[in-house]
Amino acid sequence: MVVVPGCDATSAARTTTVVGVSTFPYIEDFLPESVTLIPLPDVAEQLGMVVTRVHQLLRDGQLIAARRNGVVGVPAEFFDTTGAIAKHIPALITVMRDGKYSDAEILEWVYTEDDSLPGRPIDALHGQLAREVIRRAAADPF
Repeated sequence: MVVVPGCDATSAARTTTVVGVSTFPYIEDFLPESVTLIPLPDVAEQLGMVVTRVHQLLRDGQLIAARRNGVVGVPAEFFDTTGAIAKHIPALITVMRDGKYSDAEILEWVYTEDDSLPGRPIDALHGQLAREVIRRAAADPF
């Protein structure tokens, strides 16, 4: 119990609110082992920020994380060759969440082969077809 100066213990007990520890969203990993997950502390170092800022990126929907073997990480393909968040990842996540996709459905969709691209949407996001991938994510029901 927190006692506020100027209040007796009874009134302080009535106004004390228990606040939970800050959390961040992640899903249980179902991706193939070939998909590399970068642990959150390593993501923070790569982006030059504190890990709590990475937690905020997850809460804000800029990234998606999965927990594999007790360690929460972000897919390596969510980053470009310089280590920054790939340009189209936040937009894709936003479009798909607006379409009511869950984080698991988003990861499943971006890692599923699509012969018309060709390849996986996650790979196309790093090339000339990035806008097409986002268009399809907005237009196609899963």
